Amino acid sequence: MKIMSKEQDEPQILWQDKEETVRESLVAAVAAKAELRGANLWRAYLREAELPEAELPEADLRGTNLEAANLGQAHLWRANLLGANLERANLEGADLREAELPRAYLRGANLKGADLRRALLCEADFRGADLEGADLRGANLWRADLRGTNLEPADLRGAHLEEADLGGVQEE
Repeated sequence: MKIMSKEQDEPQILWQDKEETVRESLVAAVAAKAELRGANLWRAYLREAELPEAELPEADLRGTNLEAANLGQAHLWRANLLGANLERANLEGADLREAELPRAYLRGANLKGADLRRALLCEADFRGADLEGADLRGANLWRADLRGTNLEPADLRGAHLEEADLGGVQEE
């Protein structure tokens, strides 16, 4: 199995091994501390995958199923997670600076201490998520659903909250 970069002109092999599925290959690459910058994992099925401290900056994870996956302390800087399913995922302490998560499904996700500065979170579903201590400075949360979310004591300075649903939000 090969994990390729998302370069249009000349994609590069970022990881290659004998595993047969993307899931097995990705877990092996993360375990080996491989740098997967710009990896193309579009619509991959990674439900419940163990990917702590994964190095996935600028990765293409659009439409990927990461339900209940462990991405604690993962580096997802500028990753594209448009429409990704991250329900109940562990993203505690993850680096999601400038990541794109429009229409992402983050219900019940653990985002404690996550760095979401300048992230694009338009129309994302955060219902019941835990964003305790998360850094959301400058994040765009236009029309995001934050009902029942724990934002205590998240940093929302400069965040765009136009039309966001904040019903039942826990904050200081």
